[in-house]
Amino acid sequence: MARIEFPETGMGEHVDWMMSRVPMAIGMGQFSEAVYSNTQLGLREREAARWTIALINDCIVCQGSRAKEAAAHDIDDPFYTEVANWRTSAALTDRERLAAEFAQRFALDHLAMDDEFWSRLRSKYADEEIADLTICTGMWLGMGRALAIMGVRAPEEPILI
Repeated sequence: MARIEFPETGMGEHVDWMMSRVPMAIGMGQFSEAVYSNTQLGLREREAARWTIALINDCIVCQGSRAKEAAAHDIDDPFYTEVANWRTSAALTDRERLAAEFAQRFALDHLAMDDEFWSRLRSKYADEEIADLTICTGMWLGMGRALAIMGVRAPEEPILI
């Protein structure tokens, strides 16, 4: 149950609560659109980072979202299980594990991104890709936490991103 009252617009609680602040909701929507439409990350890498943040935030809306082109990239429930266990997963690539690790450090201990971590990250990702990963992860962390603290329900159908 949502923690504030808001009029129903028919878009679902995950959107309706923001409509009490339309100009800000528009900005959040534009940020989200920019992230999903412009990322250079491979879909599996993007989803590894996004799913890690969804779990950390305990965001049911984020956990109920799925990539539109998931099937074409072998992204299924077992993939998300592997991401949840990224430290020990042999099924993920080095880049996918690093994306999950980056997201976890970003969310839980950003100051633990030491020189050793940056060396490993830069050995697999170009600087533009790291900038991309940082922008995406920032959006997911902020939006997911906002949705989680508001206590809004996930829509019945998965959100395809």
